[in-house]
Formats: sequence, structure tokens, C-alpha cells
Amino acid sequence: MVWGMFSWHDLGPLIRVEQHLNSTTYLSIIADQVHLIMLMVYPNGDGFFQQDNAVCHGAYIVQEWFQEPEGDFILLRWPPQSPDLNPIEHLWDEVKRAIRQLVPQPSNLTELDSAIHQAWCQIPRITFQHLVESMPRRIAAVLKAKGGPMKY
Repeated sequence: MVWGMFSWHDLGPLIRVEQHLNSTTYLSIIADQVHLIMLMVYPNGDGFFQQDNAVCHGAYIVQEWFQEPEGDFILLRWPPQSPDLNPIEHLWDEVKRAIRQLVPQPSNLTELDSAIHQAWCQIPRITFQHLVESMPRRIAAVLKAKGGPMKY
């Protein structure tokens, strides 16, 4: 598994997760990576961090940690049973498409890891900037549909 993040400004690091992404592993990622990146990219504390409702994101130790860096950035609340609006899913699709086009295909985990990182680094800046800019429209569409099915 690979964990990643991005902002309007840039792509963040990709972190290879060797084991299942549980709350302890996720906490180490956010404490070691996310906090520092958010401070660098948003030194005025005006950055937003979005996460979906994965079980590890809602764990008590993770929620408790997010109370500590108060003022460094804003954690967006993600309502339960919300539509999956997480824009990073679009970037994962970009990575998967790039890897599917490789000839030959990666034949082991080392080659796959390298291919994932290469595909990630080749995502054009305009792609992730458009994703960030699309969020208000996407949220408005969800609200208009009252959480029901929508075409977006």
C-alpha cells in the first residue's frame, strides 16, 4: 500500500506502508510527515487537511493527536456516510492508468514501487490544482442532491 497527500501547491511524499494501515501506522505518518509538510506549505496556519472516514482516521489516538497541533492547520470534518469526494482518488486513478500503460509491466514490488513513484511525480501541476479548485463545486453538487446520487 502507498499513502500520499497533495495540496494546491505541490504533490506531497508517497509513503510505502509495509503492513496494514492501522491507527498506529497512520498516526506515525501524520505525526512524522503531515504536520511538517503542513507547516512548510502553510506557515500561517491557513491550510486545510482532509481525510476520509477510513477506520484508522477516526481512531481515538488519531483524533487526539489532531487536537495537539491546534492552530498549525485546520482538519476538515468529514461527515459519516458521506459520498467519497476525496480528490486524491483522482490522482490514484492517474497513477494506475500510467502503470497500466507500462511495457513491460512491473514484475516485482521494487519495480512497482518505482513505477508508482515515477507516475506520481509526472502528474501535471494543473491536474492537482484543478482538483483542489473543484472542491467547492463538488460539495455544492452533493448538498444540492441532499447526499443522494449525483452526476459530477
